[in-house]
Amino acid sequence: MTDTSQQSRAAAQDGTGASRGGGHAGGKPMRILHVLFSSRIAGSERYCIDLANAQAALGHEVHVAGISGSPMAGELSPRVRFHGLSLPLFRGMRLRWLARKIGADLAHAHLSPACKAVARGPKGLAKVATLHVGYKPRQHARLDGVICVNRAQLKRLDDYGGRAVLIANWMPELEAGAPLDLRARLNLPRGTRLVGAVGRLHPSKGCDVLVSAFLKASPPDAALVLAGEGPQRAELEKLSGGDPRIHLIGHCANVPGFLANLDLFVSPSREETAGLAILEAMQAGLPIVSTATDGPSEYLAGHPVTLVEPGSVDHLAAAIGVAFQPDNIAGLARVCYDMRPFSRSAGVANVLQFYSEIAARP
Repeated sequence: MTDTSQQSRAAAQDGTGASRGGGHAGGKPMRILHVLFSSRIAGSERYCIDLANAQAALGHEVHVAGISGSPMAGELSPRVRFHGLSLPLFRGMRLRWLARKIGADLAHAHLSPACKAVARGPKGLAKVATLHVGYKPRQHARLDGVICVNRAQLKRLDDYGGRAVLIANWMPELEAGAPLDLRARLNLPRGTRLVGAVGRLHPSKGCDVLVSAFLKASPPDAALVLAGEGPQRAELEKLSGGDPRIHLIGHCANVPGFLANLDLFVSPSREETAGLAILEAMQAGLPIVSTATDGPSEYLAGHPVTLVEPGSVDHLAAAIGVAFQPDNIAGLARVCYDMRPFSRSAGVANVLQFYSEIAARP
């Protein structure tokens, strides 16, 4: 199914993010080119930004190619050079030119457009991708390696001929958010219990399920706050039916500050490979209700969270209702999660080690 090294198999078996090595090929820094064409910053973009910044801090020469004017450029370390590429029709050609110009050892693609462009890169350039969504032969088959973020992805690689490894997402480096009084901002009573979610407003993220479940199960003194933008916003506003307890606040640049206000975090996705917002909610110590999608059902096993069937309004409503029960003393109490499996240093080291294995192939 996959051509995995012994180290890759070990990582795939435990999925703990235990470090697999320092990541320098032959003890020398690498020239790394990350590629991600996106006009927004969501989970995949934040993964790319954090990985690039961490690699640069370790002494590697790191470049990021993206859309001209991308907000990603402002989030990158001064050590990372951003290259804005315009005119989508010629991105593949410009990317090949860029890879040759900087002498890249390896290109790391993120999301579909980047995978297609990197696959057409120059010969001799090692090419890998992180499966932020899932394996698609037309996008990934020509790459030298793929990084799976959950075990289910490893099992769905079909006849992929490159190397594959499991490296679960890690908790990114976050700056402490500025104090944010969400209740005051929304003109809510101090005693309002806040349910919240962070993510793109897209059907795959299941916010419509969350709105319906909240309307069905939450008490009058609760409010639902959705942080994010996307094509489903108008539908969610209509579904809310003018209920003043439901708030769509748009993009939130201060996620730690937002989470600090919540009493309950919900991840209602219909499909989710990883779920960075869940890790951030764990770091904040929030009680969590999540759908049992591929990624969360795997890495949340053994943690004190509530998992429910994806797409089910009734099951999600029941879980929210239990959290708000008057006799459920621990329902909305802060939780101390074991964050060791989500080590940033170990995850970054594992990615660099995988790079070295790919670059060393004849």
